[in-house]
Amino acid sequence: MRTGDLAPDFTLADQDGKWRELSASLTDGPVVLFFFPAAMTAGCTKESCHFRDLQADFGALGAQRIGISMDTVARLAQFATQNRFDYPMLSDPDGHVAQLFAVKRTFDFLKVKRTTFVIDQDRSIVEIVNSELNMNAHADRALAALRSLRR
Repeated sequence: MRTGDLAPDFTLADQDGKWRELSASLTDGPVVLFFFPAAMTAGCTKESCHFRDLQADFGALGAQRIGISMDTVARLAQFATQNRFDYPMLSDPDGHVAQLFAVKRTFDFLKVKRTTFVIDQDRSIVEIVNSELNMNAHADRALAALRSLRR
């Protein structure tokens, strides 16, 4: 996936078992879709909490945050409750959506590459953030990309 590409549409269950479709989410504004390796780990908790803590900034730009991992719905429910996430966490247990976005790993216990996609309402990818070590970079760079869309 590269900037300018169209994000593939998909439907996955969130932490409450509710089905979510990317194209339906985009009707309300841009989507920041972030793939993370595993719920309940230190790095993924830090990254996801940073997205949570910047809720007002994303809201002011009309953007929605959506986390996605290969964890089960039940594990994501525990993760979301424990950390008071105010946005959907999607379960991609077989990694199909991760594969569509080219972030699924084949021989790594982490399962997916920590990657964030900023997707505009026309499904075009306007920013891709790849950082395995800087957990705050994902939300911060996504906000910068969203601000540039509004200029």
